Amino acid sequence: MGTHWKIDGTYFETCNCDTGCPCVFLSAPPSGDCTALVGWHITDGHFDEINLSGLNAVLAVHSPGNMAEVPWQAALYIDSEGDAGQQEALTKIFSGQAGGHPSRLATHIGEFLGVKIADIVCSGTGKNRSLSIPGIADAEIEAISGQADGETTISGHPLAIAPGYPLVVAKSKRMHYRDHGFNWEITQKNGYYSPFTYSG
Repeated sequence: MGTHWKIDGTYFETCNCDTGCPCVFLSAPPSGDCTALVGWHITDGHFDEINLSGLNAVLAVHSPGNMAEVPWQAALYIDSEGDAGQQEALTKIFSGQAGGHPSRLATHIGEFLGVKIADIVCSGTGKNRSLSIPGIADAEIEAISGQADGETTISGHPLAIAPGYPLVVAKSKRMHYRDHGFNWEITQKNGYYSPFTYSG
């Protein structure tokens, strides 16, 4: 019998593209590359009998070209709030080893820079989403106002972190990342967020 797992929660991402990042439509990033932070907060989840509810993961991604065509560099950060079993389960899921949609995302990674256990805080209220890894990453986005002050959304996009859910379009208040030789300082650029469901 194989491992059975499922996680549900909320995710957000922010990158260096202008708002409405074209990478989700398989187009090239306007600046020539895409640097992104992706954060997941699991509200309910398990990996066999291991409870994963309340834990977080973050992926830092650099794509030196069209994300659908050029291999990514990526670094994974796993929540230090989990015990050793939970951290191992999260690593298997978000590195793509456990199957499901994360394994499809992992096919884009050409250079995996490694996994670090870190203090991760992911939060979201109203139109705002944020994440923090002390000494490494800090990001916050806010949804842009659409018609009648409602959400602006994108659905059916071919390159999706959370397939099956429309993206809420946002703009970054800040995005800082410093690790693995990268030093990103970005504001007023793209953000997306939505629920997610993964299973394997």
